[in-house]
Amino acid sequence: MKYWLVSLIIIFELGIVTNIYGQSLGQNWYPARPIPDRIILNLTETPANSMAFNWRTSTTVDEGYVQIQIASANPKMGLGLRELKAQREFLGNEVDSAHYFSVEVEDLLPETQYAYRVGKKEFWSEWAHFTTASHSKKEEASFIYFGDAQNNVKSLWSRAIRGAFTKMPEADFMIHAGDLINRANNDLEWGEWFYAGGWINQMIPSLATPGNHEYEMVDKKKWSLSKHWQPSFNLPQNGPIGFKESVYYVDYQNVRIISLNTMAFTVSKVAARLQTEWLEEVLMTNHQKWTILMMHHPVYSSTTGRDNEQLSKALVPLLEKYRVDLVLQGHDHSYGRGSMEVMASSSDQIKGPIYVVSVSGPKMYRSGLGEWMQRGAANLQLYQLITVKENVLHFEAYTVTGTVYDAFELVKGRKSNTFVDLAPKDVKEELQLPPRFKERSSSETLDSYRQRFKAYKERNKREDKRSRQ
Repeated sequence: MKYWLVSLIIIFELGIVTNIYGQSLGQNWYPARPIPDRIILNLTETPANSMAFNWRTSTTVDEGYVQIQIASANPKMGLGLRELKAQREFLGNEVDSAHYFSVEVEDLLPETQYAYRVGKKEFWSEWAHFTTASHSKKEEASFIYFGDAQNNVKSLWSRAIRGAFTKMPEADFMIHAGDLINRANNDLEWGEWFYAGGWINQMIPSLATPGNHEYEMVDKKKWSLSKHWQPSFNLPQNGPIGFKESVYYVDYQNVRIISLNTMAFTVSKVAARLQTEWLEEVLMTNHQKWTILMMHHPVYSSTTGRDNEQLSKALVPLLEKYRVDLVLQGHDHSYGRGSMEVMASSSDQIKGPIYVVSVSGPKMYRSGLGEWMQRGAANLQLYQLITVKENVLHFEAYTVTGTVYDAFELVKGRKSNTFVDLAPKDVKEELQLPPRFKERSSSETLDSYRQRFKAYKERNKREDKRSRQ
């Protein structure tokens, strides 16, 4: 008995025993250390004059600071250096405990490159750079949008964020439309997410909205947001009470970006009402030229049988009434782009939003080929690059191998936008069923998909013909 117990302890210490998540018990692949890690920038309510910082250390570090100054090619740091103390928060999990630090630096100059580092004494991070936004609404804004990362984040999602950075290295910020990871409170998965982003997170600010996989059921009664969410990020807190750092908005030059917490929306009538009322107020008082909504669950699904009627019933009237331009979503692990308005040509007037659903990680679902979709994809990891300059919004969806898969422009008009379809004609749509769905689908399911596929192709064929007339 004694030898058996000793052997079990050794196995446990070596991390050979695994839990149901496949994570080694007693083994921490991403341990917190005195040197800061999981460093990330987040946009604030005033991105021209402030920046939010967040990082993690081991619990042996009891204080954290950010040092910041205007960037210079001169390597001698210290001229005009500011040092601010961060707030500290403890987070314990199944394999480790850590201190998380957050601080917002204000009174920055617009359109200025800054150098900063975080930590304390001998435990400083490297110096990194970022650039503040402009006060001018005429300046171009560019950003990257990711659908779900969720699975195999280190091994396969990393090529999405790194490929996107390669295509747009001077992006102003990044948007993550939920399901960053698969299990809400699994530190290994959060470690992989921060590992994949690496120093990109230190130089390009992020905005994130939670998905259903950032939630965990508590006592089989209540869904609870991941205990990692607020310690890991330092997002705006201008949303309704009770939705700290998950419902908020940011005005970046001439764009208002709004985040909704659709998981809370779909599981709570009170949360749905509060967010709907807040959203209308934010849209009603919006003076930006462009309005973009980011949320996890899509209004119109890109996958079969996953439409969210609760969302569409509550939100679509507001999105149309206040002329939201673009809705960026995730959840459905396939790509869809389109509108509920009938497109008579490849360059047409549109009063409602363009809806996009996308996926950046490797988990794939079949395409639903719904009537709202004008361009779809299955079995493709994608990232999106968006540029907004005065009256033109330019959108491109890239595969992780660097091919443009979809593209369009919106030209701002007084009463409607002009939609210009720029999807490459020489890149055919990838709409085949993912292997795991094809293998386990019944003949009736496969036949139903073939019929939808045929109807989808006929619709697009008629629209292409009209556009050429």
